[in-house]
Formats: sequence, structure tokens, C-alpha cells
Amino acid sequence: MNPILQPKKMLSIKPDIPIIICTGFSERINKEQAEISGVKGFLMKPVVKSDLAQMVRNILDEATDS
Repeated sequence: MNPILQPKKMLSIKPDIPIIICTGFSERINKEQAEISGVKGFLMKPVVKSDLAQMVRNILDEATDS
């Protein structure tokens, strides 16, 4: 599955869905590419639970503010 095209497909169906990508080392996608494809959050594994929780909270807060 292409990590750049998949978010674009999802957003074409539901444009307001917030997408977070959690990935290990990848030459196929980085934070900048993820943001360009519409991803709201990007975390590298191993993910600390508190970092994931904070990112989810921030993205949900942004969604309710707009």
C-alpha cells in the first residue's frame, strides 16, 4: 500500500477525516511528504503512548476549532 496515495484516497471519500501515520524507518514517506498528502500527524516508531495521546488530542482540538 502506497503511504502517500492512501491518505489521498481516504480524503477523497471523507475530506475532514484526520489521519495519523505511525511508521518505522521508511524511505517511502517522511513527515513533509505526509503533510503534503493531507496527513494531520506523523509519528516514528517506537511511539511513546503519551506522544500519541497528545497528538490525537491536538488533532481533535484542531478539528473542533475549524
